[in-house]
Amino acid sequence: MISPSSPETEAATQELARLLSHVALGDRAAFATLYRLTSSRLFGVVLRIQADRSAAEDVLQEVYVNVWRAAQSFNPTLSQPLTWLRSIARNRAIDSLRRTQTSPQTVTAHVGVDGEEVSPLDKLPSEQLGPLALLEQAAEQRQLAHCMQGLSHEQRQSLALAYYQGMSHAEVSQHLVQPLGTVKSWVRRGLSALKDCLERASAALR
Repeated sequence: MISPSSPETEAATQELARLLSHVALGDRAAFATLYRLTSSRLFGVVLRIQADRSAAEDVLQEVYVNVWRAAQSFNPTLSQPLTWLRSIARNRAIDSLRRTQTSPQTVTAHVGVDGEEVSPLDKLPSEQLGPLALLEQAAEQRQLAHCMQGLSHEQRQSLALAYYQGMSHAEVSQHLVQPLGTVKSWVRRGLSALKDCLERASAALR
């Protein structure tokens, strides 16, 4: 069994990807397992942004509702499962924070003892990667950016909303004010073109 607190191994990554593929098919058992394996990590991500524990718990539920709806848009060739899940958690937490910022004390800066402005966000733990991981990530991002340029504007926009914002196809359709079938076609063809381009780039580096 994969522990949610264990390092991200290849086996753990593959298991999460497998669970997401089953969730996309409406598998509730896979969804329950995914929740058990990842909820503590995602709750930590949410708490770093939305410090109110009660609100954070509500956000976590929103995250998994979104995961259930958007699982079909996850593609392991574009993102690691946990990276994709964390992105959804961060976006939902930020949305929650914006909703609760009617109170100035929520996440506002204040003057510290040395007279400098201090923000509570400055105290958040760093999630920065190590040098080697950063180099690998930079190479992957360059390849992805190059391949993205080969897509149409509509395909790039649809993929960005689906993968970086964690939107479902229906939400992308509403956001772009386009028919659902059209959006699905943009995403499907965009993914196919990206996959081919990334595979060629990967083969060239071997």
